[in-house]
Amino acid sequence: MADSGDGRVSDRLLYLLKMRGAQTAATLGGALGTTDEAARQQLVKLGKEGLVEAISQSRGVGRPSQFWQLTDAGSARFPNAHAALAVQLIGAIKKELGEDALEQLIAAREIQTRAEYKTQFSGLAGEKDLSLEEKVARLTAIRASEGYMAEYESEGDGFLLVENHCPICAAATSCLGFCRAELNVFQEVLGPEVSIERTEHIPAGARRCVYRISPVVTRSD
Repeated sequence: MADSGDGRVSDRLLYLLKMRGAQTAATLGGALGTTDEAARQQLVKLGKEGLVEAISQSRGVGRPSQFWQLTDAGSARFPNAHAALAVQLIGAIKKELGEDALEQLIAAREIQTRAEYKTQFSGLAGEKDLSLEEKVARLTAIRASEGYMAEYESEGDGFLLVENHCPICAAATSCLGFCRAELNVFQEVLGPEVSIERTEHIPAGARRCVYRISPVVTRSD
Protein backbone atom coordinates (compact mmCIF):
# COMPACT_ATOMS: atom_id res chain seq x y z
CA MET A 1 0.00 0.00 0.00
CA ALA A 2 1.38 3.42 -0.98
CA ASP A 3 2.21 5.85 1.78
CA SER A 4 0.55 9.24 1.93
CA GLY A 5 3.44 10.84 0.03
CA ASP A 6 3.20 8.33 -2.81
CA GLY A 7 -0.56 8.76 -2.79
CA ARG A 8 -0.30 12.51 -3.23
CA VAL A 9 2.19 12.09 -6.10
CA SER A 10 -0.04 9.49 -7.75
CA ASP A 11 -3.06 11.77 -7.50
CA ARG A 12 -1.08 14.64 -9.03
CA LEU A 13 0.10 12.42 -11.89
CA LEU A 14 -3.45 11.32 -12.63
CA TYR A 15 -4.59 14.94 -12.52
CA LEU A 16 -1.84 16.05 -14.94
CA LEU A 17 -2.68 13.28 -17.38
CA LYS A 18 -6.36 14.20 -17.19
CA MET A 19 -5.62 17.88 -17.80
CA ARG A 20 -2.87 17.53 -20.41
CA GLY A 21 -3.39 14.17 -22.10
CA ALA A 22 -0.51 11.80 -22.88
CA GLN A 23 2.82 12.96 -21.44
CA THR A 24 6.37 11.62 -21.11
CA ALA A 25 7.82 10.76 -17.71
CA ALA A 26 10.29 13.62 -18.19
CA THR A 27 7.51 16.17 -18.74
CA LEU A 28 5.55 14.86 -15.78
CA GLY A 29 8.64 14.84 -13.58
CA GLY A 30 9.31 18.46 -14.50
CA ALA A 31 5.74 19.44 -13.65
CA LEU A 32 6.04 17.70 -10.28
CA GLY A 33 9.48 19.12 -9.54
CA THR A 34 11.03 15.66 -9.39
CA THR A 35 13.28 13.51 -11.59
CA ASP A 36 12.28 11.58 -14.71
CA GLU A 37 13.03 8.31 -12.94
CA ALA A 38 10.96 9.15 -9.86
CA ALA A 39 8.00 10.02 -12.07
CA ARG A 40 8.51 6.85 -14.11
CA GLN A 41 8.52 4.69 -10.97
CA GLN A 42 5.19 6.17 -9.89
CA LEU A 43 3.77 5.68 -13.39
CA VAL A 44 4.83 2.04 -13.38
CA LYS A 45 2.99 1.58 -10.06
CA LEU A 46 -0.10 3.22 -11.50
CA GLY A 47 0.23 1.02 -14.57
CA LYS A 48 0.18 -2.10 -12.39
CA GLU A 49 -3.04 -0.79 -10.84
CA GLY A 50 -4.51 -0.44 -14.32
CA LEU A 51 -4.89 3.35 -14.07
CA VAL A 52 -2.33 4.40 -16.71
CA GLU A 53 -0.70 2.81 -19.72
CA ALA A 54 2.43 3.47 -21.79
CA ILE A 55 2.21 4.12 -25.52
CA SER A 56 4.84 4.91 -28.16
CA GLN A 57 4.57 8.09 -30.18
CA SER A 58 6.88 9.44 -32.88
CA ARG A 59 7.69 13.11 -32.63
CA GLY A 60 9.86 13.99 -35.61
CA VAL A 61 13.12 12.24 -36.41
CA GLY A 62 14.46 9.53 -34.12
CA ARG A 63 13.12 6.68 -32.06
CA PRO A 64 9.53 6.84 -30.80
CA SER A 65 9.15 8.22 -27.29
CA GLN A 66 7.24 6.59 -24.47
CA PHE A 67 4.18 8.51 -23.39
CA TRP A 68 1.81 7.76 -20.54
CA GLN A 69 -1.95 8.20 -20.64
CA LEU A 70 -4.98 7.38 -18.52
CA THR A 71 -6.79 4.10 -19.04
CA ASP A 72 -10.57 3.90 -18.85
CA ALA A 73 -10.15 2.90 -15.20
CA GLY A 74 -7.96 5.94 -14.60
CA SER A 75 -10.48 8.25 -16.23
CA ALA A 76 -13.17 6.71 -14.05
CA ARG A 77 -11.35 8.06 -10.97
CA PHE A 78 -12.76 11.47 -11.92
CA PRO A 79 -16.45 11.68 -11.02
CA ASN A 80 -19.20 11.44 -13.60
CA ALA A 81 -22.17 12.77 -11.64
CA HIS A 82 -24.56 9.87 -10.99
CA ALA A 83 -23.85 8.44 -14.45
CA ALA A 84 -25.86 5.23 -14.30
CA LEU A 85 -28.88 6.90 -12.72
CA ALA A 86 -28.84 9.71 -15.29
CA VAL A 87 -28.78 7.29 -18.22
CA GLN A 88 -31.59 5.21 -16.69
CA LEU A 89 -33.75 8.28 -16.16
CA ILE A 90 -33.18 9.51 -19.71
CA GLY A 91 -34.14 6.10 -21.07
CA ALA A 92 -37.23 5.97 -18.88
CA ILE A 93 -38.37 9.44 -19.95
CA LYS A 94 -37.95 8.58 -23.63
CA LYS A 95 -39.87 5.33 -23.22
CA GLU A 96 -42.67 6.47 -20.94
CA LEU A 97 -43.15 10.12 -21.87
CA GLY A 98 -41.56 10.47 -25.30
CA GLU A 99 -38.89 12.64 -26.91
CA ASP A 100 -40.95 15.81 -26.50
CA ALA A 101 -40.98 15.45 -22.73
CA LEU A 102 -37.20 14.98 -22.70
CA GLU A 103 -36.76 18.10 -24.82
CA GLN A 104 -38.93 20.03 -22.37
CA LEU A 105 -36.73 18.93 -19.47
CA ILE A 106 -33.57 19.91 -21.37
CA ALA A 107 -35.10 23.31 -22.15
CA ALA A 108 -36.03 23.81 -18.49
CA ARG A 109 -32.48 22.94 -17.42
CA GLU A 110 -31.12 25.37 -20.01
CA ILE A 111 -33.30 28.18 -18.64
CA GLN A 112 -32.21 27.45 -15.08
CA THR A 113 -28.53 27.26 -16.00
CA ARG A 114 -28.70 30.48 -18.00
CA ALA A 115 -30.27 32.29 -15.04
CA GLU A 116 -27.59 30.97 -12.66
CA TYR A 117 -24.74 31.96 -14.96
CA LYS A 118 -26.20 35.42 -15.58
CA THR A 119 -26.50 35.94 -11.84
CA GLN A 120 -22.81 35.17 -11.44
CA PHE A 121 -21.92 37.49 -14.31
CA SER A 122 -24.13 40.28 -12.98
CA GLY A 123 -22.11 40.36 -9.77
CA LEU A 124 -19.08 41.65 -11.65
CA ALA A 125 -18.40 45.37 -11.49
CA GLY A 126 -18.91 47.09 -14.83
CA GLU A 127 -20.40 43.95 -16.37
CA LYS A 128 -21.29 45.66 -19.65
CA ASP A 129 -17.72 46.92 -20.06
CA LEU A 130 -16.02 43.56 -19.56
CA SER A 131 -13.47 42.56 -22.15
CA LEU A 132 -13.87 39.29 -24.02
CA GLU A 133 -11.07 37.76 -21.96
CA GLU A 134 -12.74 38.80 -18.69
CA LYS A 135 -15.98 37.17 -19.84
CA VAL A 136 -14.20 33.99 -20.89
CA ALA A 137 -12.28 33.92 -17.61
CA ARG A 138 -15.53 34.21 -15.66
CA LEU A 139 -17.23 31.47 -17.68
CA THR A 140 -14.16 29.27 -17.19
CA ALA A 141 -14.27 29.80 -13.43
CA ILE A 142 -17.96 28.85 -13.32
CA ARG A 143 -17.37 25.69 -15.33
CA ALA A 144 -14.34 24.75 -13.22
CA SER A 145 -16.42 25.09 -10.06
CA GLU A 146 -18.95 22.66 -11.56
CA GLY A 147 -16.32 19.96 -12.07
CA TYR A 148 -15.44 20.44 -15.74
CA MET A 149 -11.72 20.98 -14.99
CA ALA A 150 -11.92 24.03 -17.24
CA GLU A 151 -9.16 26.38 -18.36
CA TYR A 152 -8.73 28.87 -21.17
CA GLU A 153 -5.94 30.06 -23.43
CA SER A 154 -5.45 32.74 -26.07
CA GLU A 155 -5.76 31.92 -29.74
CA GLY A 156 -5.31 34.74 -32.22
CA ASP A 157 -7.82 37.47 -31.41
CA GLY A 158 -9.96 35.03 -29.44
CA PHE A 159 -9.71 32.25 -26.89
CA LEU A 160 -10.09 28.53 -26.43
CA LEU A 161 -12.23 27.32 -23.54
CA VAL A 162 -10.99 23.83 -22.68
CA GLU A 163 -12.95 21.40 -20.50
CA ASN A 164 -10.78 18.45 -19.55
CA HIS A 165 -13.58 16.55 -17.83
CA CYS A 166 -17.33 16.22 -18.23
CA PRO A 167 -19.16 15.34 -14.99
CA ILE A 168 -22.36 14.69 -16.97
CA CYS A 169 -20.66 12.72 -19.77
CA ALA A 170 -22.90 9.66 -19.51
CA ALA A 171 -26.05 11.78 -19.71
CA ALA A 172 -24.62 13.93 -22.52
CA THR A 173 -23.59 10.88 -24.52
CA SER A 174 -27.05 9.38 -24.08
CA CYS A 175 -28.72 12.62 -25.12
CA LEU A 176 -26.75 15.27 -27.00
CA GLY A 177 -29.47 17.80 -26.28
CA PHE A 178 -27.64 18.59 -23.03
CA CYS A 179 -24.56 19.68 -25.01
CA ARG A 180 -26.67 21.76 -27.38
CA ALA A 181 -28.26 23.51 -24.42
CA GLU A 182 -24.88 24.25 -22.84
CA LEU A 183 -23.67 25.82 -26.08
CA ASN A 184 -26.79 28.01 -26.12
CA VAL A 185 -26.06 29.14 -22.55
CA PHE A 186 -22.45 30.01 -23.42
CA GLN A 187 -23.66 32.14 -26.33
CA GLU A 188 -26.23 33.89 -24.15
CA VAL A 189 -23.85 34.86 -21.35
CA LEU A 190 -20.95 35.85 -23.63
CA GLY A 191 -23.18 37.92 -25.87
CA PRO A 192 -24.02 38.25 -29.58
CA GLU A 193 -20.71 39.97 -30.35
CA VAL A 194 -18.83 36.67 -30.12
CA SER A 195 -19.00 33.43 -32.06
CA ILE A 196 -18.60 30.04 -30.37
CA GLU A 197 -17.56 26.87 -32.15
CA ARG A 198 -17.09 23.47 -30.50
CA THR A 199 -13.97 21.92 -32.04
CA GLU A 200 -13.51 18.86 -29.78
CA HIS A 201 -16.24 16.88 -28.03
CA ILE A 202 -15.89 14.23 -25.33
CA PRO A 203 -19.13 12.37 -26.26
CA ALA A 204 -17.74 12.09 -29.81
CA GLY A 205 -14.62 10.33 -28.52
CA ALA A 206 -12.27 13.25 -27.89
CA ARG A 207 -10.21 13.53 -24.72
CA ARG A 208 -11.72 16.92 -23.90
CA CYS A 209 -14.29 19.46 -25.03
CA VAL A 210 -12.87 22.59 -26.67
CA TYR A 211 -14.73 25.75 -27.64
CA ARG A 212 -13.24 28.39 -29.94
CA ILE A 213 -14.53 31.81 -28.85
CA SER A 214 -13.90 34.66 -31.26
CA PRO A 215 -15.12 38.24 -31.65
CA VAL A 216 -17.62 38.67 -34.46
CA VAL A 217 -16.14 40.74 -37.26
CA THR A 218 -18.61 43.39 -38.38
CA ARG A 219 -18.40 44.77 -41.89
CA SER A 220 -18.68 48.49 -42.45
CA ASP A 221 -20.02 49.68 -45.79
